[in-house]
Amino acid sequence: MKSTNLHLALLLGTLFCLSSVLPSTACTNFIVGKQASTDGSIITTYNADDYGMFINLCHYPAGKHAPGVMRQVFDWDDGVYHGEIPEAAETYNVIGNINEYQLCIGETTYGGRPEMVDSTGILDYGSLIYITLQRAKTAREAILLMAKLTNTYGYCSGGESFSVCDPNEAWILEMQGKGAGSKGTVWVAVRIPDNAISGHANQSRIGRFDMKDKKNVMYSKDVIKFAREKGWFTGKDNEFSWKDTYAKPDFSGRRICDARVWAFFNRFAKGMDRYLPWALGIDPDAEDMPLWVIPEKKLSVHDVQMAMRDHYENTPLAIDTTNVGSGIWQMPYRPTPLYFTVDGKQYFNERPTSTQQSAFSYVAQLRSWLPREIGGVLWFGNDDGNMIAYVPIYCGNTLQPECFNTPGADITHFSDRNAFWVCNWVSNMVYPRYSQLFPTLEATRDSLEASYFANQANIEAEALQIYQQDAAEGVRYLERYSNQQAAQMMDAWRALAVKLIIKFNDMAVRDEKNGVLQPGRVRRTGYPEEFARKLVKETGDKYLVPQQ
Repeated sequence: MKSTNLHLALLLGTLFCLSSVLPSTACTNFIVGKQASTDGSIITTYNADDYGMFINLCHYPAGKHAPGVMRQVFDWDDGVYHGEIPEAAETYNVIGNINEYQLCIGETTYGGRPEMVDSTGILDYGSLIYITLQRAKTAREAILLMAKLTNTYGYCSGGESFSVCDPNEAWILEMQGKGAGSKGTVWVAVRIPDNAISGHANQSRIGRFDMKDKKNVMYSKDVIKFAREKGWFTGKDNEFSWKDTYAKPDFSGRRICDARVWAFFNRFAKGMDRYLPWALGIDPDAEDMPLWVIPEKKLSVHDVQMAMRDHYENTPLAIDTTNVGSGIWQMPYRPTPLYFTVDGKQYFNERPTSTQQSAFSYVAQLRSWLPREIGGVLWFGNDDGNMIAYVPIYCGNTLQPECFNTPGADITHFSDRNAFWVCNWVSNMVYPRYSQLFPTLEATRDSLEASYFANQANIEAEALQIYQQDAAEGVRYLERYSNQQAAQMMDAWRALAVKLIIKFNDMAVRDEKNGVLQPGRVRRTGYPEEFARKLVKETGDKYLVPQQ
């Protein structure tokens, strides 16, 4: 490919991946070690959450590049041109946040000290992810490459936590710049034990780390020295805490951010009540949460998908679906901004993992015992994880499903062929009438996902048989399967949208029998009992029917 065409292809790839986005400042990642999963896979997740974000399933093709070819870098958040860097001699196929070697990288932004941002740097956190996915095969290689790239070309984002995972190892990397013009970063990476689960959600998670454990810990040579030079740390080296130095947790970092990780841990591990005071964010002396915990049982992909749909149910942080904030139909969502002021006092809404502003969500399944193009699956959806069916996208795929890459669809142009818009169409009908409409969505969602899981073993066995005869045809077989399932999901979701408007028109309910909506009169369900009692308490006798 000629240099001019390469620049155009990379720019289009960036635009297809982004379209129109705002800074991604509120995301969630979970990690499951290979001995903590039911099938021996490493599982890693990403909710990309931001209002105004329209994003497709991006694709970067594998390629060979001549010496001297340059790659233009455009900011992943706003598309602003930052500069160019030399292209690698060889790049790997990337679809979404996974490459053909099952390397998967996600992120959450925590910010940290603002003076550490290098405004002159070329690489932002998003560009860094996708460039690294095109150039690295393993998690360790990716971490070292991310450090090398940012130290060479500068890093213009704030503090970032990255989940860097391959089929054998799962790591959390935390990185920050060293100030304007520095072209350097400080960073630390910690391997998550194979039998553990971990996560991060917009708050730095790495505290103290063992600098002698070369097998499970990596870090920049000046990670402590830089802090000393700035006067931010004066203790002994073994007392150094990354997050306490560079991104100390405050109330927001604990209640709004770490609480999501606490809820994930609480689903699967005993003794998490011990760390509830930390998650609540009120007690300044509360015991900090560990970076990882050992789950009571092994987690399946479905278990993790359900964790991405969490609203703090059955915990002290559960969103109260009986107060006025939930409306009539018990909505477990709240409007943003998260903070609001009444009579000079500031209040907040809980911020769970499942949130309406998710632009996409995935759960990645990474399996070392299968050929790499078969082993890596990105279970992907375009909207709040609670409101979508995760579709299997295999890591060797080179053609995105049309619904995840729809010509003409963007943040201001609706298309009924586009998953982002159709899924948002449905979810925005459901949100305000949640208890009334959600069960219908849930049934469609769960039926689709159940069919994917039921077919997975047979589909992959067939793909493996083809792959052993012709690897390229085996990859194409999985690509066709992924695209067929995505098309099936879109058909189901368009039908769901129609069903919801017919079944629940005018705040009434039309009965159905054996899946068929019935003619005749509708049921007028009125208020849920809890809301009716609340309404009477608030209005007193104003609407009391007088005794005749």
